[in-house]
Amino acid sequence: MRTLIPTLLFFVLASHCHGQVERDKALHFLGGNLFGLAGAGIAKQASDGNRIWTFVGSVAGSTLIGLAKETVDAGQRENGWDNDDLAATILGGVTVGVTIDLFSKKDDRRRLRGRYSKLDLKKKKHFLQPQSQFVVLEGKLPSLNTLGLSNQQLTTK
Repeated sequence: MRTLIPTLLFFVLASHCHGQVERDKALHFLGGNLFGLAGAGIAKQASDGNRIWTFVGSVAGSTLIGLAKETVDAGQRENGWDNDDLAATILGGVTVGVTIDLFSKKDDRRRLRGRYSKLDLKKKKHFLQPQSQFVVLEGKLPSLNTLGLSNQQLTTK
């Protein structure tokens, strides 16, 4: 009962406040969340789990996508630059950064533990490069049938 009443009160206030937000701003906030999460994951891998750089990566990821979107909007005739959209996008990245910092486990050095993906940027992988050769038969290039293509598929009527 101690947590039920504040939770219900929160949902009542949140539903009332949701009606005040435009749908466009909510979509910008969601986009900021997604790109903030991507930026936090990249920054976490690059900084070896440093909490500050993870937060900065989250805000930077959402800021970059917000600036890109507003730049595209500014070039359109019916649309224009909107600072409120940019603020909603950046706020989405800030909330992701704060959420990651609050709910992720830290090690002894107060660095974030765990991974967002299985990609390890620090480990060097050596990939075998295929050695391809261009084969010329009897001084002519191979036909489409030799390559597995039919010339009937490529003609237009």
